[in-house]
Amino acid sequence: MKQIAEKSLHLAIPILLISLSLCAAEPLPQKDIAAVCIKDICIQAEVVSVFAEREKGLMFRESLAVDKGMLFIFEEEGLYSFWMKNMRFPLDIIWLGLNKKIVEIKENVPPCSESCEILSPENKAKYVLEVNAGFTRRNKIKVGEVVRF
Repeated sequence: MKQIAEKSLHLAIPILLISLSLCAAEPLPQKDIAAVCIKDICIQAEVVSVFAEREKGLMFRESLAVDKGMLFIFEEEGLYSFWMKNMRFPLDIIWLGLNKKIVEIKENVPPCSESCEILSPENKAKYVLEVNAGFTRRNKIKVGEVVRF
């Protein structure tokens, strides 16, 4: 019985090593990054267009670099609501229409843990950009401006 177990173990180890090497050879999925520019200010935004990625957004992250953001892309224009559940830092949220013009801005939206306000735009958007709180005020960004990406 002991010999059978030892032979099984000797066979299992090479199979495990081969499996691990195949997993290591497979590249990790790359995040899509886009340069997003408003006026002459550009940031690097992580692009999320899949439902599960949009649902998670920036949740659970400790911070966001000053020159970074997240760009949500939806299949069609709509009234897309956001909330700050499980966030650890405040954000500015910028809704963009189909033509990439800013249709609404919510500034300095605080994180929440239990009872979270749902932020709903009054205008339809196809894209939503999340950036660090203070970004829009510091850069004097206003509704109607065109965003390039």
